[in-house]
Amino acid sequence: MAITYEVIPVEKAEECRALCNELMVFQKSRAWIKAELFDSMNFDTRMVPSIKNAVHNHIVLVKDNDENIGYVYSSISPKWAYSNDFATFFDLSSVEGEHVGSLSQFYIKDGYRKHGIGSKLFQLSMNWLSEFDYVKDRFIFVSNGNDDALEFYKRKGFAVSHQILDGFITVLRNK
Repeated sequence: MAITYEVIPVEKAEECRALCNELMVFQKSRAWIKAELFDSMNFDTRMVPSIKNAVHNHIVLVKDNDENIGYVYSSISPKWAYSNDFATFFDLSSVEGEHVGSLSQFYIKDGYRKHGIGSKLFQLSMNWLSEFDYVKDRFIFVSNGNDDALEFYKRKGFAVSHQILDGFITVLRNK
């Protein structure tokens, strides 16, 4: 393996299209609550709107030689962006300030998991989020059935805050 990590600008987010779409398929395969909701989720309906709503975006693309094998997408967004037609992701009044940090998409292809790539991506995301002193609240959203991800984030210091959409998504928050 010749693993590299590249921070890419949002203008190159298209490079994550296939990985983002794979993430949605993966999440659907694990889901046992409202799995059909993933049928309408893809790069155009998840990542593109998130990028547009964010004040700051951070995308790290992982490659093995020239093959895209994973990515993490994090953002700083106005807290109101997390209350929409789909769901209200957290109690807006519980957030200190007007912005929140989020690690909202995280995916590593099968065969590359359990090699430390996830920990490296997580740390790169947290380092970036910590650059914004005015953002005190950070969230991670985990789809139901993705217990490995849920336990990973808990080991990294995040705590389960609550569930939304009848358990479809578990919301984790920095302690």
